[in-house]
Amino acid sequence: MNRDIFQAIADPTRRAIIALIALQAMTPNAIAENFHTTRQAVSKHLRILTECELVTQEHRGREIYYSLEIDKMKEIDEWLEQYRKIWETRYEQLDTLLTELKQKEKQERKI
Repeated sequence: MNRDIFQAIADPTRRAIIALIALQAMTPNAIAENFHTTRQAVSKHLRILTECELVTQEHRGREIYYSLEIDKMKEIDEWLEQYRKIWETRYEQLDTLLTELKQKEKQERKI
């Protein structure tokens, strides 16, 4: 089952797992040590992240290491870009308005 990438980041635990493995590949046990939850719950989150293709598994001996697929994160960044542009425009408009209000206030003080 292929899941939507936004399902991966919808859960705070999965976002925390992403942050952990962004720095280095980790085993499920090492990941689970960072949470107050069961190993099975962490495994479920890892399965969802794998289905969303945000993480990959690498077998090293008897251990499985999970690492982040950083290229897949670009899909999220591209989606956010449209909102980033909207907010930048709004901040620029706000900055312009504040500048105009300050100038108007200075002029009123002179009078």
